Amino acid sequence: MDVSTVRAIVTGGASGLGRATAARVIAGGGRVALLDLEHSAGADVARELGDRAVFTPADVTSGEAVAEAVEQARTRLGGVNVLVNCAGIGTAMKTVGRSGPAKLEDFTRVIQVNLIGTFNCIRLGAAAMAQNAAGADGERGVIINTASVAAFDGQIGQAAYSASKGGIVGMTLPIARDLAELGIRVVTIAPGLFDTPLLATLPEPIRNSLGKQVPFPQRLGRADEYAALAIHIIENVMLNAETIRLDGAIRMQPR
Repeated sequence: MDVSTVRAIVTGGASGLGRATAARVIAGGGRVALLDLEHSAGADVARELGDRAVFTPADVTSGEAVAEAVEQARTRLGGVNVLVNCAGIGTAMKTVGRSGPAKLEDFTRVIQVNLIGTFNCIRLGAAAMAQNAAGADGERGVIINTASVAAFDGQIGQAAYSASKGGIVGMTLPIARDLAELGIRVVTIAPGLFDTPLLATLPEPIRNSLGKQVPFPQRLGRADEYAALAIHIIENVMLNAETIRLDGAIRMQPR
């Protein structure tokens, strides 16, 4: 798929990996709908990105809200043929810690946003893509999900986060198989340690220490590097049903 023809929904598009991906799509001549929470910076970011970006607020865990946002995107962009799922949350909690067992509601919330929210956007985004006319090779759309190296190397306190990201990895192949007959590809990116708003809250010495854990290059990943891979996935029609680690060869230690 040529980037200039992209009409993308980017969840979590108001910041971090999502914002960088939206900017790359627009730089390539495409159009983007930023799907993020109502109280996010989505409206401001859309204005900054220019007239080929729109803000379609929604909570990814709500079927009704996402359905409305997808329809708004389809109408305002002139169609939808790409979905990039970047929305997600993280929390740290040991299964049993000093205060007792982990709170079930905290575990549930991470699964609800990261895993179920991703599937919610996939099912509704794919339904919109299925209405597209088939392009080269019969392609109608591309879906890119965001997992994490925590899906494979989960650290102490990451049970919820790792489970949610492992679920995204696990559903990549079956969803790609489900959507193959519709000409919709599904690929997942599993980033390592990236310089995102989540890590930006940490003191600089800790951020530098984390970067030095990466074999090469010895630094945190940059959001634009994620975006570059997302663009390549969009352009390369043979990439399908795969999870790609984007991590500088890091393998996370227990803590």
